Amino acid sequence: MSDSQIEGRLKRLKEHLLEENSIIHGVVENFRELDKIAYKLGFLSQEQSFATNISWWPMISVLGLYSSGKSTFINSYLGQELQRTGTQAVDDKFTVLCFSGDQDVKTLPGIALDADPRFPFYQISRDIAEITTKTGQRTDAYLQLKTCSSERLRGKILIDSPGFDADEQRTSTLRITQHIVDLSDLVLVFFDARHPEPGAMRDTLKHLVSETMDRPDSNKFLYILNQMDITVQDDNPEEVVAAWQRSLAHAGLTAGRFYRIYSPDVGLSVDQSHTKEHINKKCKADREDIYERMKQVEIERAYRVIGKLEHTAKDIEQNIVPRLQSLIQDWKSRVFWTEISSGIFLILVLAVLWFEMTGINLKGLGLGSNEPVRIGVFAGIIAFIGAFLHLNICKWSAKKIIKKLHSEKEISEETREGLIRAFRKNTTTLRALFIWLFNKPVGWSNRTHKRITKILGSVNSSVQKLNNQFTNPSGKKTVQPPPPSKTKTK
Repeated sequence: MSDSQIEGRLKRLKEHLLEENSIIHGVVENFRELDKIAYKLGFLSQEQSFATNISWWPMISVLGLYSSGKSTFINSYLGQELQRTGTQAVDDKFTVLCFSGDQDVKTLPGIALDADPRFPFYQISRDIAEITTKTGQRTDAYLQLKTCSSERLRGKILIDSPGFDADEQRTSTLRITQHIVDLSDLVLVFFDARHPEPGAMRDTLKHLVSETMDRPDSNKFLYILNQMDITVQDDNPEEVVAAWQRSLAHAGLTAGRFYRIYSPDVGLSVDQSHTKEHINKKCKADREDIYERMKQVEIERAYRVIGKLEHTAKDIEQNIVPRLQSLIQDWKSRVFWTEISSGIFLILVLAVLWFEMTGINLKGLGLGSNEPVRIGVFAGIIAFIGAFLHLNICKWSAKKIIKKLHSEKEISEETREGLIRAFRKNTTTLRALFIWLFNKPVGWSNRTHKRITKILGSVNSSVQKLNNQFTNPSGKKTVQPPPPSKTKTK
């Protein structure tokens, strides 16, 4: 994606946000300001933008094992038989559900998402091409778009994922799932209440539970025990919940609430009247709580986008730049000690050769008329050889550091690529020749620091504007301005 394509995409985005949410409309420009800083640092290429790495639309993703009732829940929520249901895996694609005024449901191929910059999956085909485990797989094999006229879907994007363990494309499915989870404002994780055995699903629990606990946005995950009505036919519902608590605790979920529900449209009857009343009351309350959280994603989306801007600005200043400075200092140190260890030996060898060739008396150092010229030529040769060796040592040292970066697993692939790109910009031939003159990374200065400070100030201003829409800390009554009076003109 070229720079002009990015500008075109963000222009359309701003036009959309201007009508929908004027507060986060201004956030787009702040992201572009961060882009310019990252371009100068070398952390981003000209084809990249921080603004394209987030979803500007409220997103809800639905994850879980196959037969855990995800599709049934979605159909009940939307009031339409939109998704296929069954006791076995019935769909092996990620289905993006989007509002449409047309009453007829339309299913569109993955290219509809890949080629439309309004969706968070714009040009995801490049990522899919890198992670697919089978040759020849394309976007259509993983994604599809469905339209729906349900008002509950207006202004949102709902994503139904294929069931875990449902197909042979597990690695690719997990990678795309991670991408979707990162973009989502709310993640509903479904479990089949009938099967709480931790041993049979330990790997799945690892991806759906364990790896979400340490996330800064872990509060956006809701864990849902579905199909409780079938389970309580033979078991005490409290025992079912207790079994699941043990399973989830084993996977790392020791705090937080999870919900128990069933779909009233397809639920089976419960024989015992007291059990039926209890399970119906509890499941209804939990289902309403889930619906309310789904309703709130539009508000949460605005805070998420602003929070992402703040996180990105702070990450550049507090993590990326310091880490880049550390890499540069490591590079300088490697160059220095390599040249010290090899330079002394080289100087001694050249000196011996010189004295042997010229026959200079080491005691008297008597110089003939041609000796200054000879010394000048020899000095030039030494300087050329020294510069050649210096550049190669710089290049060798930079490769060693880049190799070390590739082996680091604690940083994301995106961050690693950005650091490598920025590091290479700081180890060019010109920077290598004058290695000891440059103390700061390319593109970083006091002026850049002030630009980031200004962006962080705009974050606080945007949050306050959002708060004013939903809160009134002072308790003062807002006075509406009187309508303009209509005066008759003569």
